[in-house]
This record gives sequence, C-alpha cells and structure tokens, in this order.
Amino acid sequence: MIANDRIRLDFICVHNAGRSQMAAAFAERERSERGLEDLVEIHSGGTDPADTVHEEVVDAMAEVGIDIADRNPKWVAELEQLENSDYLVTMGCSIMQFDPAQYGVKSHEWDVTNPDGRDMEIVRDVRDEIEAKVETLFDEVERLVEEERTNTDSSGGLITSIRDSLSL
Repeated sequence: MIANDRIRLDFICVHNAGRSQMAAAFAERERSERGLEDLVEIHSGGTDPADTVHEEVVDAMAEVGIDIADRNPKWVAELEQLENSDYLVTMGCSIMQFDPAQYGVKSHEWDVTNPDGRDMEIVRDVRDEIEAKVETLFDEVERLVEEERTNTDSSGGLITSIRDSLSL
C-alpha cells in the first residue's frame, strides 16, 4: 500500500481551508525535523474545498513561524484514490462511502473545531491542538520506522516491512 516506497499521509476536511492546511504544514515540519523526507509523503484535501485558506488560519500559523499564505485548498477528486494512503486523518468531514479498513489504511478521526470565522484565541487553540495531534501521529510513524529498521532483513526491505505492519 505504500505508494512509491513512501508512507503516505492524507489530511482531509470538508473545506480544506483551515484544519487540514494546518495539519499538513505541521506534518511537513515534523517530517523535516525527524529526517523522514525520503519516507513520508503528505497530502491535504477537501470534499468541498473553499476558494482560499481562511485568513485567520494564515495569521495564526504565521505566529508560530509557518507561512501558508500561498497554499490553495484542493479537492479530493476521487475517494478511491485514498486507498493509496497509509494514514488517513479526517477533521470535520465524513467519508462514509470510503472504508479505509478495506484497503488497510490506518485512519484517525480528529474532532477539531472549524476555525473559520472564529476569534483568534479559538483559532490559536485549534492550531495548538492540531500541532499536538500531528506530533503524536509522527511519534507513531517514527516509532514504526525505527522498529522496522531494526527488524528488517535483507529479503523484505524497510518499506515492505512497514507496509506489512500497516496492513494488519
């Protein structure tokens, strides 16, 4: 299930203009800080994306040194494309017609407030909650990678071992 020998993370929201943008940006930072650039692929999308990332979200992320002003919300074209995910994180949207378990995709549903139109204190709280959840997710990914590096034999390889572990 790991496309192109990488672990694929997908962050999905209805509008893809706040929460998933924050999650993807924090995930990119975690990937870089943990030296997982060669192993982790990050995607963000929405089932009904907005035209732009919400201004209050851009401002809140800038406060922590992350610029997402140039990002554009994206549409999840076909939910079936998510079968190539290894981790699927949804925030405030239902993708009932897509059953991640049938593809061996590990899914997380994060109950995170939609920051659209909220005052900055709430947007900051949402940002901080997402940051903590992304860090925890990367702890899981990193732990899996380290375990598999230790246990990998020459016949299977790291990616095959990770793929097998995620498909349980």
